[in-house]
Amino acid sequence: MYQEINFDGLVGPTHNYAGLSVGNIASLAHRNATSRPKTAALQGLKKMKMLADLGIPQAVLPPLERPSIPCLRRFGIDGKKDADVLRSASQTAPELLVAASSASSMWTANAATMVPSCDTADGKVHFTPANLSSKLHRAIEADETARALRTIFSDTSKFSVHSPLEGGQAMSDEGAANHTRFAPSFSSKGLHLFVFGASSLKSDLPAPRKFPARQTLEASQAIARLHKLDTTDVLFLQQSNEAIDAGVFHNDVISVGHLSTYLYHEKTFQTGKAAIDQIASSFQGNLDAIEVVDEEVSLEDAVSSYLFNSQIVSLPNGKLAIFAPSECREVESVHLFLQRIQSCSSNQIEEIHFLDLKESMRNGGGPACLRQRVVMNQEEITALSGRIIIDDELFSELEAWIKQHYRDELSREDLSDPKFLEETRTALDKLTRILKLGNLYDFQNK
Repeated sequence: MYQEINFDGLVGPTHNYAGLSVGNIASLAHRNATSRPKTAALQGLKKMKMLADLGIPQAVLPPLERPSIPCLRRFGIDGKKDADVLRSASQTAPELLVAASSASSMWTANAATMVPSCDTADGKVHFTPANLSSKLHRAIEADETARALRTIFSDTSKFSVHSPLEGGQAMSDEGAANHTRFAPSFSSKGLHLFVFGASSLKSDLPAPRKFPARQTLEASQAIARLHKLDTTDVLFLQQSNEAIDAGVFHNDVISVGHLSTYLYHEKTFQTGKAAIDQIASSFQGNLDAIEVVDEEVSLEDAVSSYLFNSQIVSLPNGKLAIFAPSECREVESVHLFLQRIQSCSSNQIEEIHFLDLKESMRNGGGPACLRQRVVMNQEEITALSGRIIIDDELFSELEAWIKQHYRDELSREDLSDPKFLEETRTALDKLTRILKLGNLYDFQNK
């Protein structure tokens, strides 16, 4: 029997609002505001515990090392000591320092694309860490993410962790935020929907005018091949350019699927309703497609509330629950829609929970951005390395760790403080001991 485990990223100590993500309206709107790393991390951890308490399997992924001194050195910023590199970067390349300090690895929906062993030709669980090549502050994550995944999913007889795709912008890959697996059950063979915004080889496809498309068709096709998926179990559909220009930088900002349920806005795909018909006809089951029309919830309201960046999860009783950001309760059209689908007997959605994730939301990511869905059987779960499954004891230790090591507030100027670098390293060193992951970070291996 297979089950879905939500792997959530811990918010890192350098959580800050640098406004680095063009096309992400929330990120740009809060550029250079003072952030609250401790609050952000506790909000994310509380979400994990809430799911675990409801009987929904929940695991945690460690943040990446930030600020990334190795990254700064690779870009030619020298210094005998790491503190010297930090000081030099703040004086000669302050924007590069900000990029190297981003805590965006918290959004693990972008960390990788994952396919379960019941879908693959070789019977292994496959991961491809996203190259995130469209944004510098995220592109530097790829190799570190691969290292973290290979540490946790270390049994090569069961897990295959590929290298991030090469090829730069032509193979731009933003991870599971643009991938949905449909299946009648977790143990059933699934249909894999890959949503792309552009093509690097097909010049005849329409393109957005205001914001860039981040996922290419060619990257999606490469991942499907690497993961050894049967061509009959794969579908590639183009994201709506209108949605991208409205701030839908990833498909998980405009639609969300879980098992046989698909919640989507009518402007999700470039081909409109025809795309939904394609999904339904390709799916080996009965697709419960829940459409949100623009007249009911506008694209603007969908983006501001992050309605579609909600998580849909299976409860122990077999029904579904939606975990939505609290902003969905504050936007009237969205709140009314959620009340309507909860009361509708034609779908499996039984519960709706609202989560306070304001620190993440202000930087452009909701509940679904914070998790990577990993479907595994019990043998594969047993083979995981480290202590990463959330239970009462681990939750208490992580909560105490955050309260001890995270700052209440963080400004852009703090990123160049050598004392802050030492604080973050002390925190991360202790975290690897809590999670039993060994020397995961570069500074631990000097």
